[in-house]
Amino acid sequence: MTYLPIYLNSIFSVDCVIFGFDEGELKILLIEKNEEPYKDWFALPGHLVNKDESIDAAAERILYELTGLKGIYMEQFYTFGELGRHPQGRIITVAYFAMIRLQGNKELQPITNSAKKASWVSIKEIPELAFDHQKIFEKGFEKIKNKISYQPLAFELLPEKFTLTQLQNLYEVILNKKLDKRNFRKKILAYGILKELDEKQKGVSYRAAKLYKFDRRKYSKYFQNELSFSKD
Repeated sequence: MTYLPIYLNSIFSVDCVIFGFDEGELKILLIEKNEEPYKDWFALPGHLVNKDESIDAAAERILYELTGLKGIYMEQFYTFGELGRHPQGRIITVAYFAMIRLQGNKELQPITNSAKKASWVSIKEIPELAFDHQKIFEKGFEKIKNKISYQPLAFELLPEKFTLTQLQNLYEVILNKKLDKRNFRKKILAYGILKELDEKQKGVSYRAAKLYKFDRRKYSKYFQNELSFSKD
């Protein structure tokens, strides 16, 4: 029998930075851990990869076990393998960012014993996190800040029907800068990837704005990764 070198026996895990947008704030989903060595700490949703599953399959499973969510937008963005990042041994984590619409997903209940609860927390109010999860969050946030300028990630966070003001507000929050209203609207409408609806906002105390939908089919056909939404 051939034995593998000990360095081939490293354990892999998956950690997920799950973004949501609600009431003008960008938020991430955190779990309160129910296991040592960081029991009662907040952490990113994550766990170990089973021996009989791929990394992507593990990410989907772990997200479901810790949040009850399936079929959400998810993308692998970095691997963290520093020595000493886990107090119980050598664990290499593959990090994903995910984006979901918070409508109907504000109350999430983990269905595994490894977490007590899941909570949406503003990125401005993130508490001290377990392990190196602060570093993982920062890397994931930097990734979406870069990609949102040329890929339509924003539409994974907005309601299916949205106003141009909501869209601009989301870009401003993620990029942390004010965008010129006229230029932003002119550019986004010129791309032809928004479908103007014969509907307006409901239940607002101010003048109701028009609603739009993202035309995913038209984007995929004509543009792919060539857009620049956020630059004036």
